[in-house]
Amino acid sequence: MWVSATILALSYTLIISGRLNRAVVALIGAALVILVGALDENEAIAGINWDTIGLLTGMMIIVSIARRSGLFQYLAIWATQRASASPAGILVMLQLMTALLSAILNNVSTVLLVAPATLAITEELDLAPFPFLFAEVFASNIGGTATLIGDPPNILIGSSVGLDFNAFLLNLGPVVALVLIVQLGMVHAIWGRKFTVTPESRALVMGMNAPGLITDPVLLRQSVLVIVVVLVAFVFSGPLHLQSATIALAGAAALMLLDNWQHQDAKQSENVHKALADVDWITIFFFMALFVMVHAVEVSGLLGVLAGHLVTLTGANTAAAGATILWASAGLSAILDNIPFVATMIPLIKNAAPAFGGLDHIEPLWWCLALGACLGGNGTLLGAAANLAVAGVAERNGIRFSFVRYLVYGLPMMIVSIAICQLYVWLRYF
Repeated sequence: MWVSATILALSYTLIISGRLNRAVVALIGAALVILVGALDENEAIAGINWDTIGLLTGMMIIVSIARRSGLFQYLAIWATQRASASPAGILVMLQLMTALLSAILNNVSTVLLVAPATLAITEELDLAPFPFLFAEVFASNIGGTATLIGDPPNILIGSSVGLDFNAFLLNLGPVVALVLIVQLGMVHAIWGRKFTVTPESRALVMGMNAPGLITDPVLLRQSVLVIVVVLVAFVFSGPLHLQSATIALAGAAALMLLDNWQHQDAKQSENVHKALADVDWITIFFFMALFVMVHAVEVSGLLGVLAGHLVTLTGANTAAAGATILWASAGLSAILDNIPFVATMIPLIKNAAPAFGGLDHIEPLWWCLALGACLGGNGTLLGAAANLAVAGVAERNGIRFSFVRYLVYGLPMMIVSIAICQLYVWLRYF
């Protein structure tokens, strides 16, 4: 018990420190739990949630191929022109677009696609880029919270517990929409009213040729078709008796086929290599190794002990447990990476289920965990992968995106969003 717990704790510490790449740390930790005998090889492999791995990989391939069509750059300019190049309007449109794409695809891929286009727009209009990038980070984490595929913590929860796309959308969609509306208001109050642009700059942006950004119309149509089919399949995954990974990987395979069937062997190899190279293998291997470490802690019995403390703390009251999980998840996800935190919490909550009436009676606790982890990640720059992805884009372009600057705005806004969620879950489930 203590060996596996120590390895997981040391891995957490090294990941938080940032001294080593998180995939390297996790792989070393996974190797150690096997080498010291906390798990054997077969049990380690059994501890990996392959549905999560397949879902992430498939969606990353789909986004990689769709990006080459110019779809996302077109959407950014289209949204700007729909707002008549008004800074306040652009701020709203980019947040709405980012939230929607994050729910349909995933938040990390979305911000990596939208942020460069945002920088180009703000440069043309001579606007400070930080408010736009900050707002997109928040919108991406909010939008990603609404669906199974939008944010890695949701993928973990859905795959581990058996909650499908519809369950996430129906249970989290309403509160996500409310949180997004409140955020739009707060962002507008802080920045939107203060922006001004010259008529010349506005005319220049309005004159941009948005359709001209579509570099491959055929690939665009193919990508949209596959994305729509995949989303429909997610909605009907229950009647189809298909796992999320199967749907995502089948969609990725179909889009690769459509992208390559008309090309010669050399071009096919180049396209497939690009698609597979764009998969975030650091995240994939990090997940796999993390599953092994958490599984070692789970089979050791430690999570059962911690689950007992949760039951004692809340008096076996589901509403109290939900509030505890929601706020603790938000606070810890603002400090820690929310992915390993959620991976540790899932088996802990499962172990506590009997005290709350069994697995059938704790579904609200999963929604509290998802809301706390996904929205809590907005609290600090280190809270979620999307935050760090945008910070990296900003810094490469000479834009100050520091921890403290983000914290000043991010933490209060995150607390407001969690308070809204607390009211929502209390009224709906308890």
